[in-house]
Amino acid sequence: MTLEHANNIINKLIYNVEKIIRGKRNVISLIITGIIAGGHILLEDYPGCGKTTLAKTLSYSIGSDDETAHDMDHTKFKRIQFTPDLLPSDIIGVNIYDQKKGEFRFSPGPVFSNIVLADEINRANPKVQSALLESMAEKQVTVDNITYALDSFFFVIGTQNPLEVAGTYPLPLVQLDRFLMKLDIGYIDATTEIEVLKEFANVISKPNDITKVCTKREILSIRKLSELIFCEEEIYKAIVSITQRTRNHSAIRFGASTRSSIMLLQAVKSYALINNRDYVIEDDIKYLASHVLYHRLQFKEGIKNPKNLLQGIIDECIEEIIQSKRKFI
Repeated sequence: MTLEHANNIINKLIYNVEKIIRGKRNVISLIITGIIAGGHILLEDYPGCGKTTLAKTLSYSIGSDDETAHDMDHTKFKRIQFTPDLLPSDIIGVNIYDQKKGEFRFSPGPVFSNIVLADEINRANPKVQSALLESMAEKQVTVDNITYALDSFFFVIGTQNPLEVAGTYPLPLVQLDRFLMKLDIGYIDATTEIEVLKEFANVISKPNDITKVCTKREILSIRKLSELIFCEEEIYKAIVSITQRTRNHSAIRFGASTRSSIMLLQAVKSYALINNRDYVIEDDIKYLASHVLYHRLQFKEGIKNPKNLLQGIIDECIEEIIQSKRKFI
């Protein structure tokens, strides 16, 4: 697949999702960046901002590679509503005894899909949250010592409600670390909201009419292409400089891990591809680093505006790299 072909597919996918999710091109681009990078996305936002609709629209926009799928020719989408009484088997599946055959058979859970919406993930207890850990990290699940592989196109969108904390189980760092980026959708402006109100009835009544603009195979091909995106030495230095500085900063208790550096590299390569470039630039890191790193850090108590603090570290490291390059020009 060529860069031009990949960019054409990506633009069609963004435009198709924008037909339903209005005024949020940046968020859509970041989520598609996550898909291409092979990561997962955590959305922390208020109810009614379109998190479920966004996940469904993505699923319906990407067609299945199975020509016999007929009416299910879009990618498989499952929504899991996380609640306190949810069990791990409700997510990954369970062995059921078949009386006719006299043997156990595995009944797969909703993680055996392509796009999974883990809605209000912090409402379930830690045991249930950890049931997603292996599937997100290894793209496989293990039940009764038997390992089952998930589809190569496996993408999780987790959601959290920032308003209510009563009855929730905050995700530990090890679980947060499985998400490539943490994002918020946010409210739309008045003009866009009027458009949504006018067209809501048609959109909601015909969800199956969403055009399929690409296939899973094409997305996986774009993912392979993103691995070939060029990074000069300064890009690697900038990423390492940022993660190293978070580990040594006086206001940060736990800094970014090496996995964080790897995920940031994958993200900036995918973002460069989305922007029709076969190379990464410093601005890619400057824009994405906070989304990739913030939820992986633990700041010391009493720190005001930790996001601004992190962005200051990022800007400082990028500026140092730019100044270093200018010396050799």
